[in-house]
Amino acid sequence: MAVTVMQAEGLYPDDTVEREVLGPDVRVLQPGVRSLAEVPDALCAEVEGLFVFRDWLGPTDIARFPRLRCVVRMGVGYDRLDRPALAARGVTVCNLPDYGTTEVADHAISLALALRRGLLLHHDAQRASPPAAWTPIESPLIQRPSTRVFGVLGLGRIGTAAALRAKAFGWRVVFHDPYRPNGSDLALGIERARTIEELFTRADTLSLHTPLTRTTRGLVDGRLLRLMPPGAVVVNTARGPILDLDALEACLRDGTLAGAGLDVLPEEPPGPVVHPLLEAYRQGEAWLAGRLIVTPHSAFHSPEALLDIRRKSAETMRDVLLEGRLTNVVRPEDD
Repeated sequence: MAVTVMQAEGLYPDDTVEREVLGPDVRVLQPGVRSLAEVPDALCAEVEGLFVFRDWLGPTDIARFPRLRCVVRMGVGYDRLDRPALAARGVTVCNLPDYGTTEVADHAISLALALRRGLLLHHDAQRASPPAAWTPIESPLIQRPSTRVFGVLGLGRIGTAAALRAKAFGWRVVFHDPYRPNGSDLALGIERARTIEELFTRADTLSLHTPLTRTTRGLVDGRLLRLMPPGAVVVNTARGPILDLDALEACLRDGTLAGAGLDVLPEEPPGPVVHPLLEAYRQGEAWLAGRLIVTPHSAFHSPEALLDIRRKSAETMRDVLLEGRLTNVVRPEDD
């Protein structure tokens, strides 16, 4: 009997890539729905391998897949999956640690540079009615990278790529990651902060690149943000709940921070009642002019990256489900 896998979020017009990778002995289901909740129970009962992109996979969802043996999270983060519930069922969980690395790193540096060069500040001023004077605006946002420190919290694949890009622009790069072995700093020509407090104390511009786990949820709070030098900027392209949005708003309002760039939010998409910081941003309140950039969790996106997600997901499913390999398997200790 053929192995059956499913991608149930309506992402692709066909299954050509999956069939090419998985081979003729695998049945690929792409039901005409937008989410797992819409898939009939009878179809769920046939599935042994499940691809998950946007959907949340909790105990109720997992119970609908009695034959499930492998879940491939089509992305780096796996916080959308109920790991304990899957582990209790003996389901192998995988992610894609090597997709979107360049796109997310580019996005993080782009947010940092846009803020540090005052691009939005001047852009908004020049399209005002009447336009601002034809002259630079003095702002603590604007700094020369070669005189400042770029901090990286989390030196995984994306954090490393961001660090190398920041270094190329002239920043002095410092990172903190308790899981990186000694010598990582020497190999990359950057510096290591022994503690997270040291990183925040030194970094004029800080880029977040940690996964969302029990220990990183709410990690970047008001205490840490207020350690940063005057005129500091924070960029988050990792996961929204890592950064305390209340603390970020307070630090922007009182001038502790000069600016922030957010590709991720604690609630995505934002609900009908949004956080006051996001509401101020949407309303164009004067105190926030040019100081906040928000993008819709799009750092990963490019045509090439979307193809990478598709192919690498199928390759991971093939390796684990068909060949018994441990490709991209997420270990319990990774939580």
